[in-house]
Amino acid sequence: MALDYKLVIWNSFKKQYDKIIAVSMLLYIVVFAIVTFTFNPESSIETLIIRAFGSLAIVMLHIILAIGPLSRLNDQFLPILYNRRHLGVSMFFAALVHGGFSMFQFHALGDVHPIYSLFASNMDYNSLINFPFQVLGFLALLILFAMAATSHDFFLANLSARVWKRLHMLVYVAYVLIIAHVFLGTFQQETSPFTIGFLILGFITISGLHLAAAFKERKTDSNKTEEDEGWIKVCTVDEIENDRAKVFKLANDRVAIFKYDGKLAAIHNVCKHQGGPLGEGKIIDGCVTCPWHGYQYLPNNGQSPPPYTEKVATYQLRLKDAIIYINPNALEEGTEVEPVYF
Repeated sequence: MALDYKLVIWNSFKKQYDKIIAVSMLLYIVVFAIVTFTFNPESSIETLIIRAFGSLAIVMLHIILAIGPLSRLNDQFLPILYNRRHLGVSMFFAALVHGGFSMFQFHALGDVHPIYSLFASNMDYNSLINFPFQVLGFLALLILFAMAATSHDFFLANLSARVWKRLHMLVYVAYVLIIAHVFLGTFQQETSPFTIGFLILGFITISGLHLAAAFKERKTDSNKTEEDEGWIKVCTVDEIENDRAKVFKLANDRVAIFKYDGKLAAIHNVCKHQGGPLGEGKIIDGCVTCPWHGYQYLPNNGQSPPPYTEKVATYQLRLKDAIIYINPNALEEGTEVEPVYF
């Protein structure tokens, strides 16, 4: 959480998932090679590497884009979300191998610089059939590089969570570029029903998951509010599980109201680390624990326990006839609020 640079600390949890990532990538390449040489024994090693690592990167990108909405729909996927940045960096290296070998095979053997050749060898940008699809892949690779290079918490802290989040939202731009890159390349070089079918199915799946997650959040936000002298009715005490929270929308902000040890406390729902949904986490060792990466905050004041300094806004609650009411006016981040006992 500090601003100084620290090496990544691989705990047993991360090591386990990293091993799974590495073994899965290796297994995919081996299986791809076996299938390729079985049905196309005349394929060259260079072509095999380009196609194997390119398709691997696409498969991994679809998995990465699916993890977020899956985690919001079912918390069983949260352990995968915890390790998503490692998966993203691994995906970038797969894409880099694909791009590097493609650049070498198609643009590095001439008299001009490979990058210049990439942009100048085909200038038919007005044609859909002959569009220079390799340029799209190169631009997508630049975005993936920027994301991989800034994946460490050092950059998250120094860029600020908002800027860092916006930068990494460019993954959707990269996704569109990659889809177009593969579609155009498939049509121009060889029509592959399998490749086209996979991309269509993948796009439908990713879009469907994001829409389902958005619909779930919208349902939560659309709860009708009732006021009592300026205090807004939330729910009854029994509607919140012990050590869990109910997420409630106030104006443009979401608030997480936690129930723990016979007490109620409310804090802003957004984690300072990566904007994770604190209300989807739980109370662990007396602290609200973000489900994304384990950042913690004290429920009574919204402060991270020392030596950490992150803070979120707090809210006042009151209890009337077992019904929880909240003051919609947020207090300054880190403000101590007496919990409501029930």
